[in-house]
Amino acid sequence: MKVLSALFSSARLCVFAAAIVVAPAVSAQETPQPQTIIPAPPQLAASSWILMDADSGKVLAQHDADERLPPASLTKLMTAYLVERELDRGSIALDDQVSISEKAWRTGGSKMFVEVGDQVAVEDLLHGIIIVSGNDASVAMAEHLAGGEAPFADLMNQHAARLGMENSNFENPTGLPGENHYSSARDMALLTQHIVNDYPEHYAIYSEREFTFGGISQPNRNRLLWRDPTVDGLKTGWTSEAGYCLVSSAKRDDMRLISVVMGTDSEEARAQETQKLLSYGFRFFETMSLYERGAVLATPRVWGGDINEVRVGVDEAVTMTLPRNRNDELRARLNLNAELQAPLSVGDEVGTLEIHMGDDVVGERQLVALEDVEEGGFFKQLLDQVRRFFSNLISNFTD
Repeated sequence: MKVLSALFSSARLCVFAAAIVVAPAVSAQETPQPQTIIPAPPQLAASSWILMDADSGKVLAQHDADERLPPASLTKLMTAYLVERELDRGSIALDDQVSISEKAWRTGGSKMFVEVGDQVAVEDLLHGIIIVSGNDASVAMAEHLAGGEAPFADLMNQHAARLGMENSNFENPTGLPGENHYSSARDMALLTQHIVNDYPEHYAIYSEREFTFGGISQPNRNRLLWRDPTVDGLKTGWTSEAGYCLVSSAKRDDMRLISVVMGTDSEEARAQETQKLLSYGFRFFETMSLYERGAVLATPRVWGGDINEVRVGVDEAVTMTLPRNRNDELRARLNLNAELQAPLSVGDEVGTLEIHMGDDVVGERQLVALEDVEEGGFFKQLLDQVRRFFSNLISNFTD
Protein backbone atom coordinates (compact mmCIF):
# COMPACT_ATOMS: atom_id res chain seq x y z
CA MET A 1 0.00 0.00 0.00
CA LYS A 2 1.21 3.48 -0.79
CA VAL A 3 1.47 5.47 2.43
CA LEU A 4 0.01 8.98 2.19
CA SER A 5 -0.05 9.81 5.90
CA ALA A 6 2.65 12.43 5.46
CA LEU A 7 0.71 14.09 2.67
CA PHE A 8 -2.32 14.56 4.86
CA SER A 9 -0.60 15.33 8.15
CA SER A 10 1.66 18.01 6.66
CA ALA A 11 -1.20 19.77 4.91
CA ARG A 12 -2.23 23.33 5.68
CA LEU A 13 -5.42 23.63 7.74
CA CYS A 14 -8.28 25.86 6.65
CA VAL A 15 -10.96 26.26 9.32
CA PHE A 16 -14.61 26.80 8.42
CA ALA A 17 -17.10 26.88 11.31
CA ALA A 18 -17.31 23.35 12.73
CA ALA A 19 -15.36 21.77 9.89
CA ILE A 20 -11.65 21.54 9.22
CA VAL A 21 -10.54 21.04 5.63
CA VAL A 22 -7.14 19.45 5.16
CA ALA A 23 -5.59 20.03 1.75
CA PRO A 24 -2.11 19.40 0.39
CA ALA A 25 -0.37 22.53 -0.84
CA VAL A 26 -0.13 22.66 -4.64
CA SER A 27 2.13 25.07 -6.44
CA ALA A 28 0.64 27.08 -9.30
CA GLN A 29 3.56 25.95 -11.48
CA GLU A 30 2.85 22.24 -11.00
CA THR A 31 1.54 20.32 -13.99
CA PRO A 32 -1.30 17.94 -13.03
CA GLN A 33 -0.59 14.27 -13.62
CA PRO A 34 -2.72 12.69 -16.35
CA GLN A 35 -5.60 10.69 -14.91
CA THR A 36 -5.67 6.94 -15.39
CA ILE A 37 -8.51 5.96 -17.69
CA ILE A 38 -10.37 3.08 -16.07
CA PRO A 39 -12.00 0.73 -18.60
CA ALA A 40 -15.04 -1.36 -17.83
CA PRO A 41 -14.21 -4.53 -15.90
CA PRO A 42 -13.67 -7.69 -17.97
CA GLN A 43 -16.67 -9.87 -18.69
CA LEU A 44 -16.01 -13.46 -17.73
CA ALA A 45 -17.27 -16.84 -18.89
CA ALA A 46 -18.65 -17.64 -15.44
CA SER A 47 -21.93 -17.55 -13.53
CA SER A 48 -20.75 -15.12 -10.87
CA TRP A 49 -17.59 -13.30 -9.88
CA ILE A 50 -16.12 -10.57 -7.71
CA LEU A 51 -12.79 -8.76 -7.28
CA MET A 52 -12.05 -7.18 -3.88
CA ASP A 53 -9.12 -5.47 -2.22
CA ALA A 54 -8.15 -7.48 0.87
CA ASP A 55 -7.20 -4.46 3.01
CA SER A 56 -9.85 -1.86 2.22
CA GLY A 57 -12.66 -4.23 1.24
CA LYS A 58 -13.26 -2.14 -1.90
CA VAL A 59 -15.05 -4.10 -4.64
CA LEU A 60 -13.40 -3.38 -8.00
CA ALA A 61 -15.51 -5.63 -10.24
CA GLN A 62 -18.50 -7.90 -9.80
CA HIS A 63 -21.22 -9.76 -11.61
CA ASP A 64 -24.18 -11.38 -9.83
CA ALA A 65 -21.95 -11.44 -6.75
CA ASP A 66 -24.92 -12.03 -4.40
CA GLU A 67 -26.46 -14.91 -6.36
CA ARG A 68 -26.86 -18.00 -4.21
CA LEU A 69 -24.95 -20.83 -5.85
CA PRO A 70 -23.62 -24.25 -4.81
CA PRO A 71 -20.08 -23.54 -3.59
CA ALA A 72 -18.68 -27.08 -3.92
CA SER A 73 -15.34 -27.36 -2.13
CA LEU A 74 -15.10 -23.61 -1.62
CA THR A 75 -17.09 -24.63 1.46
CA LYS A 76 -13.84 -25.89 2.94
CA LEU A 77 -12.65 -22.29 3.31
CA MET A 78 -15.16 -21.96 6.15
CA THR A 79 -14.13 -25.34 7.54
CA ALA A 80 -10.47 -24.30 7.53
CA TYR A 81 -11.33 -20.87 8.96
CA LEU A 82 -13.02 -22.47 11.97
CA VAL A 83 -10.05 -24.78 12.53
CA GLU A 84 -7.72 -21.77 12.39
CA ARG A 85 -9.97 -19.87 14.80
CA GLU A 86 -9.85 -22.68 17.35
CA LEU A 87 -6.06 -22.87 16.99
CA ASP A 88 -5.83 -19.12 17.60
CA ARG A 89 -8.04 -19.40 20.68
CA GLY A 90 -5.88 -22.20 22.05
CA SER A 91 -8.74 -24.70 22.34
CA ILE A 92 -6.84 -27.07 20.03
CA ALA A 93 -3.20 -27.41 18.99
CA LEU A 94 -1.53 -28.38 15.73
CA ASP A 95 -0.11 -31.56 17.27
CA ASP A 96 -3.43 -32.70 18.77
CA GLN A 97 -4.36 -36.17 17.52
CA VAL A 98 -7.75 -36.71 15.87
CA SER A 99 -9.33 -40.15 15.73
CA ILE A 100 -10.61 -41.04 12.26
CA SER A 101 -14.15 -42.45 12.27
CA GLU A 102 -15.63 -44.83 9.75
CA LYS A 103 -17.98 -42.05 8.61
CA ALA A 104 -15.05 -39.78 7.80
CA TRP A 105 -13.24 -42.60 6.01
CA ARG A 106 -16.32 -43.50 3.94
CA THR A 107 -17.04 -39.92 2.79
CA GLY A 108 -16.92 -39.84 -1.01
CA GLY A 109 -15.25 -37.38 -3.35
CA SER A 110 -11.72 -36.05 -3.00
CA LYS A 111 -9.71 -37.64 -0.20
CA MET A 112 -6.62 -37.23 1.91
CA PHE A 113 -6.69 -41.04 2.34
CA VAL A 114 -6.84 -41.38 6.11
CA GLU A 115 -7.75 -44.79 7.50
CA VAL A 116 -10.35 -45.84 10.08
CA GLY A 117 -8.91 -45.72 13.58
CA ASP A 118 -5.88 -43.64 12.58
CA GLN A 119 -4.72 -40.90 14.93
CA VAL A 120 -3.93 -37.92 12.68
CA ALA A 121 -2.51 -34.56 13.77
CA VAL A 122 -4.68 -31.45 13.37
CA GLU A 123 -1.84 -29.91 11.33
CA ASP A 124 -1.99 -32.75 8.79
CA LEU A 125 -5.77 -32.59 8.56
CA LEU A 126 -5.66 -28.82 8.00
CA HIS A 127 -3.21 -29.36 5.15
CA GLY A 128 -5.45 -32.10 3.78
CA ILE A 129 -8.50 -29.81 3.83
CA ILE A 130 -6.79 -26.86 2.16
CA ILE A 131 -4.32 -28.38 -0.31
CA VAL A 132 -5.94 -31.63 -1.52
CA SER A 133 -9.55 -30.77 -0.58
CA GLY A 134 -9.97 -33.92 1.50
CA ASN A 135 -13.60 -34.62 2.33
CA ASP A 136 -12.44 -37.26 4.80
CA ALA A 137 -10.22 -34.71 6.56
CA SER A 138 -13.08 -32.18 6.66
CA VAL A 139 -15.50 -34.63 8.28
CA ALA A 140 -12.84 -35.75 10.76
CA MET A 141 -12.23 -32.15 11.88
CA ALA A 142 -15.97 -31.45 12.07
CA GLU A 143 -16.38 -34.43 14.36
CA HIS A 144 -13.38 -33.40 16.44
CA LEU A 145 -14.52 -29.78 16.91
CA ALA A 146 -18.29 -30.18 17.18
CA GLY A 147 -19.11 -33.89 17.51
CA GLY A 148 -20.49 -34.30 14.00
CA GLU A 149 -21.27 -32.69 10.66
CA ALA A 150 -24.67 -31.28 11.65
CA PRO A 151 -23.51 -29.38 14.76
CA PHE A 152 -20.40 -28.23 12.88
CA ALA A 153 -22.62 -26.88 10.08
CA ASP A 154 -24.53 -24.96 12.74
CA LEU A 155 -21.24 -23.39 13.83
CA MET A 156 -20.41 -22.58 10.22
CA ASN A 157 -23.71 -20.74 9.80
CA GLN A 158 -23.33 -18.82 13.05
CA HIS A 159 -19.91 -17.58 12.00
CA ALA A 160 -21.14 -16.84 8.48
CA ALA A 161 -23.74 -14.52 10.06
CA ARG A 162 -21.07 -12.94 12.27
CA LEU A 163 -18.88 -12.20 9.24
CA GLY A 164 -21.76 -10.65 7.27
CA MET A 165 -22.16 -13.52 4.81
CA GLU A 166 -25.80 -12.82 4.01
CA ASN A 167 -26.23 -15.31 1.17
CA SER A 168 -24.68 -18.44 2.64
CA ASN A 169 -26.04 -21.53 4.31
CA PHE A 170 -23.93 -24.60 5.00
CA GLU A 171 -25.20 -28.13 5.58
CA ASN A 172 -21.83 -29.89 5.74
CA PRO A 173 -18.10 -29.14 6.02
CA THR A 174 -17.20 -30.60 2.61
CA GLY A 175 -19.28 -28.86 -0.04
CA LEU A 176 -20.90 -32.08 -1.23
CA PRO A 177 -24.30 -31.16 -2.73
CA GLY A 178 -27.12 -30.39 -0.32
CA GLU A 179 -30.63 -29.12 -0.95
CA ASN A 180 -30.06 -26.01 1.18
CA HIS A 181 -26.28 -25.69 0.85
CA TYR A 182 -25.28 -22.47 -0.92
CA SER A 183 -23.06 -19.40 -0.86
CA SER A 184 -22.20 -16.43 -3.09
CA ALA A 185 -19.13 -14.87 -4.64
CA ARG A 186 -19.33 -11.85 -2.32
CA ASP A 187 -19.64 -14.06 0.77
CA MET A 188 -16.64 -16.12 -0.28
CA ALA A 189 -14.62 -12.93 -0.77
CA LEU A 190 -15.62 -11.70 2.70
CA LEU A 191 -14.62 -15.03 4.22
CA THR A 192 -11.30 -14.96 2.39
CA GLN A 193 -10.63 -11.44 3.64
CA HIS A 194 -10.95 -12.77 7.19
CA ILE A 195 -8.78 -15.82 6.47
CA VAL A 196 -6.02 -13.54 5.16
CA ASN A 197 -6.26 -10.87 7.85
CA ASP A 198 -7.41 -12.70 10.98
CA TYR A 199 -5.03 -15.66 11.01
CA PRO A 200 -2.03 -14.80 8.82
CA GLU A 201 0.16 -17.32 10.64
CA HIS A 202 -1.73 -20.14 8.88
CA TYR A 203 -2.10 -18.49 5.49
CA ALA A 204 1.10 -19.94 3.97
CA ILE A 205 -0.62 -23.35 3.75
CA TYR A 206 -2.87 -22.07 0.95
CA SER A 207 0.14 -21.52 -1.33
CA GLU A 208 1.61 -25.02 -0.98
CA ARG A 209 1.57 -26.87 -4.29
CA GLU A 210 1.61 -30.43 -2.99
CA PHE A 211 0.78 -32.45 0.10
CA THR A 212 1.98 -35.95 0.94
CA PHE A 213 0.28 -38.15 3.52
CA GLY A 214 0.64 -41.88 4.03
CA GLY A 215 3.03 -42.09 1.12
CA ILE A 216 0.48 -40.56 -1.29
CA SER A 217 1.38 -37.22 -2.91
CA GLN A 218 -1.35 -35.04 -4.37
CA PRO A 219 -1.08 -31.63 -6.09
CA ASN A 220 -2.95 -28.45 -5.27
CA ARG A 221 -5.55 -27.96 -8.03
CA ASN A 222 -5.06 -24.18 -8.18
CA ARG A 223 -3.13 -23.86 -11.45
CA LEU A 224 -2.31 -20.21 -10.80
CA LEU A 225 0.14 -21.22 -8.08
CA TRP A 226 2.40 -22.43 -10.91
CA ARG A 227 1.65 -19.66 -13.41
CA ASP A 228 1.69 -16.47 -11.35
CA PRO A 229 4.26 -16.05 -8.58
CA THR A 230 2.13 -13.37 -6.92
CA VAL A 231 -0.79 -15.79 -6.38
CA ASP A 232 -0.57 -17.50 -2.98
CA GLY A 233 -3.99 -19.15 -2.48
CA LEU A 234 -6.65 -20.21 -1.90
CA LYS A 235 -9.14 -22.92 -2.93
CA THR A 236 -10.69 -24.70 -5.89
CA GLY A 237 -14.08 -26.36 -6.09
CA TRP A 238 -16.05 -28.54 -8.45
CA THR A 239 -19.29 -30.47 -8.57
CA SER A 240 -21.57 -31.05 -11.54
CA GLU A 241 -24.05 -28.60 -9.96
CA ALA A 242 -21.50 -25.88 -9.14
CA GLY A 243 -19.22 -26.11 -12.14
CA TYR A 244 -15.57 -25.16 -11.75
CA CYS A 245 -14.94 -22.52 -9.06
CA LEU A 246 -11.83 -20.77 -7.77
CA VAL A 247 -11.08 -18.37 -4.92
CA SER A 248 -7.65 -16.79 -5.37
CA SER A 249 -5.56 -14.11 -3.76
CA ALA A 250 -2.47 -12.36 -5.06
CA LYS A 251 -0.12 -9.74 -3.65
CA ARG A 252 1.93 -7.31 -5.72
CA ASP A 253 4.03 -4.77 -3.87
CA ASP A 254 1.82 -3.86 -0.89
CA MET A 255 -1.52 -4.47 -2.60
CA ARG A 256 -3.45 -7.72 -2.09
CA LEU A 257 -6.49 -8.64 -4.18
CA ILE A 258 -9.06 -11.38 -3.70
CA SER A 259 -10.94 -12.86 -6.64
CA VAL A 260 -13.85 -15.31 -6.66
CA VAL A 261 -15.02 -17.01 -9.85
CA MET A 262 -17.95 -19.44 -9.72
CA GLY A 263 -19.56 -21.59 -12.37
CA THR A 264 -16.99 -21.86 -15.17
CA ASP A 265 -16.81 -24.78 -17.62
CA SER A 266 -13.36 -26.22 -16.91
CA GLU A 267 -10.26 -26.13 -14.72
CA GLU A 268 -8.50 -24.09 -17.38
CA ALA A 269 -11.40 -21.62 -17.68
CA ARG A 270 -11.51 -20.88 -13.95
CA ALA A 271 -7.76 -20.16 -13.98
CA GLN A 272 -7.91 -17.93 -17.07
CA GLU A 273 -10.95 -15.97 -15.92
CA THR A 274 -9.39 -15.41 -12.50
CA GLN A 275 -6.21 -14.13 -14.14
CA LYS A 276 -8.26 -11.58 -16.10
CA LEU A 277 -9.76 -10.20 -12.90
CA LEU A 278 -6.45 -9.98 -11.05
CA SER A 279 -4.69 -8.32 -14.00
CA TYR A 280 -7.46 -5.72 -14.25
CA GLY A 281 -7.28 -4.86 -10.55
CA PHE A 282 -3.51 -4.52 -10.34
CA ARG A 283 -3.27 -2.56 -13.59
CA PHE A 284 -5.79 0.15 -12.84
CA PHE A 285 -6.01 0.50 -9.03
CA GLU A 286 -3.77 1.05 -6.03
CA THR A 287 -4.32 0.72 -2.29
CA MET A 288 -3.14 3.54 -0.05
CA SER A 289 -2.78 3.85 3.70
CA LEU A 290 -4.00 7.35 4.52
CA TYR A 291 -3.90 7.31 8.32
CA GLU A 292 -2.63 4.87 10.89
CA ARG A 293 -4.77 3.76 13.79
CA GLY A 294 -4.65 6.38 16.54
CA ALA A 295 -3.41 9.15 14.24
CA VAL A 296 -4.15 12.58 15.76
CA LEU A 297 -5.96 14.66 13.14
CA ALA A 298 -7.05 17.67 15.23
CA THR A 299 -7.04 19.11 18.76
CA PRO A 300 -10.35 21.00 19.04
CA ARG A 301 -11.56 23.03 22.03
CA VAL A 302 -13.44 21.13 24.69
CA TRP A 303 -15.61 23.01 27.18
CA GLY A 304 -15.92 22.35 30.89
CA GLY A 305 -13.04 19.92 31.04
CA ASP A 306 -9.92 19.56 33.12
CA ILE A 307 -8.01 20.31 29.89
CA ASN A 308 -8.90 22.79 27.14
CA GLU A 309 -8.20 20.67 24.07
CA VAL A 310 -8.73 17.02 23.18
CA ARG A 311 -6.85 14.93 20.66
CA VAL A 312 -9.20 13.45 18.07
CA GLY A 313 -8.55 11.06 15.21
CA VAL A 314 -9.35 7.58 13.91
CA ASP A 315 -9.50 4.42 16.01
CA GLU A 316 -8.64 2.16 13.09
CA ALA A 317 -6.37 2.51 10.09
CA VAL A 318 -7.85 4.33 7.09
CA THR A 319 -7.00 2.36 3.94
CA MET A 320 -8.53 3.05 0.54
CA THR A 321 -8.36 1.51 -2.92
CA LEU A 322 -8.55 4.12 -5.67
CA PRO A 323 -7.77 4.57 -9.37
CA ARG A 324 -4.05 4.83 -10.03
CA ASN A 325 -2.27 8.19 -10.38
CA ARG A 326 -5.02 10.29 -8.84
CA ASN A 327 -3.68 10.79 -5.32
CA ASP A 328 -3.00 14.47 -6.06
CA GLU A 329 -6.79 14.94 -6.12
CA LEU A 330 -7.29 13.61 -2.59
CA ARG A 331 -8.52 15.95 0.13
CA ALA A 332 -9.52 15.19 3.71
CA ARG A 333 -12.28 17.08 5.51
CA LEU A 334 -12.84 16.87 9.26
CA ASN A 335 -16.43 17.61 10.22
CA LEU A 336 -16.24 18.16 13.97
CA ASN A 337 -19.24 18.47 16.26
CA ALA A 338 -19.97 22.16 16.82
CA GLU A 339 -19.19 22.16 20.54
CA LEU A 340 -17.46 19.44 22.54
CA GLN A 341 -18.46 19.23 26.18
CA ALA A 342 -16.68 17.34 28.96
CA PRO A 343 -16.67 14.64 30.08
CA LEU A 344 -15.35 12.68 27.09
CA SER A 345 -14.06 9.12 27.01
CA VAL A 346 -11.66 7.44 24.61
CA GLY A 347 -13.69 6.27 21.61
CA ASP A 348 -16.52 8.81 21.94
CA GLU A 349 -17.62 9.98 18.50
CA VAL A 350 -16.85 13.65 17.91
CA GLY A 351 -17.39 14.02 14.17
CA THR A 352 -16.59 12.48 10.80
CA LEU A 353 -13.64 12.29 8.44
CA GLU A 354 -14.47 12.61 4.73
CA ILE A 355 -12.02 11.69 1.98
CA HIS A 356 -12.70 13.57 -1.26
CA MET A 357 -11.38 12.85 -4.74
CA GLY A 358 -12.24 15.86 -6.80
CA ASP A 359 -15.91 16.56 -6.17
CA ASP A 360 -16.72 13.04 -4.97
CA VAL A 361 -16.69 11.70 -1.42
CA VAL A 362 -14.85 8.38 -1.75
CA GLY A 363 -14.64 7.46 1.92
CA GLU A 364 -15.98 8.37 5.34
CA ARG A 365 -14.88 7.37 8.85
CA GLN A 366 -15.83 8.30 12.39
CA LEU A 367 -13.69 10.75 14.31
CA VAL A 368 -13.28 9.79 17.94
CA ALA A 369 -11.70 11.15 21.10
CA LEU A 370 -8.26 9.62 21.58
CA GLU A 371 -8.03 10.53 25.26
CA ASP A 372 -10.27 10.95 28.29
CA VAL A 373 -11.35 14.42 29.36
CA GLU A 374 -12.70 14.70 32.90
CA GLU A 375 -15.01 17.46 34.06
CA GLY A 376 -13.13 20.46 35.39
CA GLY A 377 -13.66 21.93 38.82
CA PHE A 378 -16.45 24.38 39.65
CA PHE A 379 -14.48 27.52 38.83
CA LYS A 380 -13.07 25.99 35.62
CA GLN A 381 -16.57 25.16 34.39
CA LEU A 382 -17.84 28.62 35.35
CA LEU A 383 -14.97 30.28 33.50
CA ASP A 384 -15.60 28.12 30.43
CA GLN A 385 -19.28 29.11 30.43
CA VAL A 386 -18.27 32.77 30.30
CA ARG A 387 -15.71 32.12 27.57
CA ARG A 388 -18.21 30.11 25.54
CA PHE A 389 -20.81 32.90 25.82
CA PHE A 390 -18.45 35.52 24.44
CA SER A 391 -17.09 33.12 21.82
CA ASN A 392 -20.59 32.44 20.51
CA LEU A 393 -21.43 36.15 20.67
CA ILE A 394 -18.40 37.08 18.59
CA SER A 395 -19.09 34.24 16.18
CA ASN A 396 -22.68 35.33 15.63
CA PHE A 397 -21.56 38.94 15.15
CA THR A 398 -18.93 38.07 12.55
CA ASP A 399 -21.40 35.78 10.72
